[in-house]
Amino acid sequence: MAQESILVVDDSRMTLKMVRFLLQSEGYVIETAGGGIEALSKLQTFKPKLVLMDMQMPGIDGLETTRRIKASPDTQGIIVLALSASAMKGDEEKALSAGCDGYITKPFENQKLLSRIREYLDVASG
Repeated sequence: MAQESILVVDDSRMTLKMVRFLLQSEGYVIETAGGGIEALSKLQTFKPKLVLMDMQMPGIDGLETTRRIKASPDTQGIIVLALSASAMKGDEEKALSAGCDGYITKPFENQKLLSRIREYLDVASG
């Protein structure tokens, strides 16, 4: 597997730590951000193939952060997968409307998360 890069954005340190460990153990290059502002700042220098984006964060939430990523010519091609603890009706549609390429609910099973990430990266690679 190539050293594909992923940015994980979540306001939960526990989630960041767990997902970082899981993805690094699979050979991915991981950067983390504790919120939308930090994510947008990191994207100025770190160019991941994929972003795992928490939807509910203080300050700039995942929806707005995704809109900004998809609005910028420098970052619009990055795959954004929504991570959300909310499974309320309409939440997935909101995430997709904001520009997310996919939607994953928390809590997630590690193998399902890994397979979804691999699926999106493989499609993007052609």
